[in-house]
Amino acid sequence: MRSPVVIPDIQSLVELLRYRARVQKTDRAYTFLVDGEIEGESLSYEELDRRSRAVAARLQAEGAAGDRALLLYPPGLDFITAFFGCLYAGVVAVPASPPHPARPGRSLPRLEAIVHDAAARFVLTTTPIAVLAPAFAREAPALARGRWLTTDRFDEGPADAWREPQVAPETLAFLQYTSGSTAAPKGVMVSHGNLLHNLTVIHCCAENDADTVAVSWLPVYHDMGLIEGLLAPVFGGYPTHLMAPTAFLQKPLRWLRAISRYRATNSGGPNFAYDLCVRKTTSAERAGLDLGCWRVAYNGAEPIRPDTLERFYEAFRPSGFRWGAFYPVYGLAEATLAVSSGRRVDEPVLHRVDAAALAEDRVDPAGESSAQSVRLVACGRAAGGTRVTIVDPATRRRCAAGRVGEVWVQGPSVAQGYWGQPDSTAATFHAHVADTGGGPFLRTGDLGFLAGGDLVVTGRLKDVVIVRGRKLYPQDLELTAERSHPAVRPGCVAAFPVSGVEAERVILIAEVEPRRLNEPSEVQDVVAAIREAVSDQHELSLDAVALTAPGSVPKTTSGKLQRHACRAAFQAGTLDVLAQWVRPSVETPRGVVTPGEG
Repeated sequence: MRSPVVIPDIQSLVELLRYRARVQKTDRAYTFLVDGEIEGESLSYEELDRRSRAVAARLQAEGAAGDRALLLYPPGLDFITAFFGCLYAGVVAVPASPPHPARPGRSLPRLEAIVHDAAARFVLTTTPIAVLAPAFAREAPALARGRWLTTDRFDEGPADAWREPQVAPETLAFLQYTSGSTAAPKGVMVSHGNLLHNLTVIHCCAENDADTVAVSWLPVYHDMGLIEGLLAPVFGGYPTHLMAPTAFLQKPLRWLRAISRYRATNSGGPNFAYDLCVRKTTSAERAGLDLGCWRVAYNGAEPIRPDTLERFYEAFRPSGFRWGAFYPVYGLAEATLAVSSGRRVDEPVLHRVDAAALAEDRVDPAGESSAQSVRLVACGRAAGGTRVTIVDPATRRRCAAGRVGEVWVQGPSVAQGYWGQPDSTAATFHAHVADTGGGPFLRTGDLGFLAGGDLVVTGRLKDVVIVRGRKLYPQDLELTAERSHPAVRPGCVAAFPVSGVEAERVILIAEVEPRRLNEPSEVQDVVAAIREAVSDQHELSLDAVALTAPGSVPKTTSGKLQRHACRAAFQAGTLDVLAQWVRPSVETPRGVVTPGEG
């Protein structure tokens, strides 16, 4: 029987893990599931502490204190010891996705940009990845300038030589590089104090206790996977079972089986993960699950769709899943992670609002029978001293109730800024409300409104499409396209504007299943279905529709659409296009065959 959860008065994550290693030394902290199913290596808190001290002692011997270290690790437990080893050494950790050996060219430019921006002097990794370092360095020379250290074969003996660093709440813990399409990524500076506050908020909102058990497949180099998946369990003193993201993506049933098998209470992911579970499991497979243990099914990091929640609930209700287990959440790396969430006693709150009013930034309730309405999921309330304010992004004045504006955040979880970018830090982290002078606030770039204290997110400020004065949310257009024809792949549609000679043009890219398109006429049917559905439901005539092969719509490694990267690829003519319709007034990208107006 595990000890009851106790949250000590601690000042850093170093103190946190040292505390767990004293009071829960033999309790299992992490277990890695090979292929998402077979139990592999596990770590107790005592073992994790010792391995972390061994890594830290090596870094201290290298004189690394105060430097940045890039962490390049495949899924497994080596990343965890390296991350805590950095904290134990007073080194700023920089988690990043390692290059894929078969496709290094895809990620190396971004990785080199991170190394250059962070001025990372060290690269921590495993032996198999280190062997590939010379090949990586040919395409990303900045990687070659770092001191490469492998931690998978460290001798634990030097752990006794470790010297505890001077770490305070304001000490920088790690740099979280924002996911996106830019070639100049920004490193969010997250301190120990930011982490401890955010972990406290997460812990209290989920009401974690001695019965809490977690399962996570989320990438550990992103904020949700790192903080909710890895650090929250150490904070709460409960065990977690980890699997590689690819294990989940290849077979979503593995995630659900792990929850059922280990009686996990806490697990979640972006909206697409729940959709994938419904589409990729059968009734017979679901019958073998017992999900009655699942009480915190968090959903965040991308727009939360009411239809997704309802489909998942209907599919897995026979397996014991409860509607009240859904935890819609909102957060971002610049606020460490969590900004708002539900509570265990809450059920998801859905708002049906008038679509025409929403296009004018008004929140007008719509009746159940209204055809021109939009349903939105509330993301709960801010907690723990975090404050959310809705502000007009143009005037910087506070929005009146019932109006949509930019979401501004204030509180101890808001990070210190962007590494080495004072201008961007000032613009994003030091905003003040014009009419009251209140601040500083974090400008999130997200649009939303408050309803009964709950935050409701409506879209991204930069992604909003404006056509003849009307505001349209790309996720609404994308959902309509998904539903228009069975050949369109769910979660793989991107809508975005491009500048035209006289006005903005709206482009829609949709991945399709080639096996569903056997005849040329079927391709025309899909394009026609998308155009007609968007026209009927949104009174919008698309200017181009491109049908692409599976996997061609750009996404981050955590599954978020990269609309800006998709637009750049469309304009450059580099998308893997199967067929495309373009209105004659829109310039056709180079190298793309246009089958006609249709």
